[in-house]
Amino acid sequence: MSDTPELVLDARARNGENPLWSVAEQRLYWIDVEAPAIHRFDPASGTDECWRMPSEVGAIALCRSGTLLAALRTGLMRLDLAAGTSELLAPPPYDPLTHRFNSGKCDSNGRFWIGTMFKPLDGRKPDAATEPTPLYVFEAGQLRETGVSAVIANGLDWSLDDRRFYFADSFARRIDRYAFHAGSGQISDPQCFASFPSTGPQPDGAAMDSEGCYWSAQYDGGRVIRFRPDGSIKREIHLPVSEPTMCAFAGPDLRDIYITTASSGLSPERAAREPHAGGLFRLRAPAPGLPAHLADS
Repeated sequence: MSDTPELVLDARARNGENPLWSVAEQRLYWIDVEAPAIHRFDPASGTDECWRMPSEVGAIALCRSGTLLAALRTGLMRLDLAAGTSELLAPPPYDPLTHRFNSGKCDSNGRFWIGTMFKPLDGRKPDAATEPTPLYVFEAGQLRETGVSAVIANGLDWSLDDRRFYFADSFARRIDRYAFHAGSGQISDPQCFASFPSTGPQPDGAAMDSEGCYWSAQYDGGRVIRFRPDGSIKREIHLPVSEPTMCAFAGPDLRDIYITTASSGLSPERAAREPHAGGLFRLRAPAPGLPAHLADS
């Protein structure tokens, strides 16, 4: 594999996130949380389409119906991008003045798991007194709490056998792994999978490959870590920018890893040193990933 990520789109995103490969379209969806906007990138032509959103978008999921779910600060929406229509499926289960959705992914049964984060409109930052907020699941037209919470939810994914669920709290700098019951969607028995120094990079979005390795973007760490199933580090991929946010497997053989990045957290000095911050990067992986699960909605 190539250890050197290639810049494929100099997007200058404020907070690029949630790369999501559409096998049917052979296109990569991704979001800019703060723009706010949903994008669709065509690797064959290099073109990038953009749909502006009415409020910050924290996560997206593709649906079996051909539509798209978008978790906005103001609620969970179903979007038909081709028709230009939208439908509110659920109001925000939190105070939108202080919180928003952040990071989401579908499981093998079409449930949409959506995390939340403390992100006040007045710009305050989380601190030791900040209460964590729930991780939600959307199924059968309803949002329900899972019993798990985080200050900044991230890193959702599942093991190859569908018996383990991974979930990170970026603020706590910790990735946990839970027992997962695919039939009921219940999670239990949290165990620490990986933890990081309190002043170091934050574990952000993640993706699972076909060898059971968990790829974790390290926000403010300038790298992506490939963890073995036992939690040990197999490989580190360094980027020319410091704020990678999430990775996803894509391409005809699912061996292209796309990495979204951010720029909004950089000081003017760091921004000058990172001219491609907010760009979309790609590298070849040693093993393919898995197709993204589709939402039932």
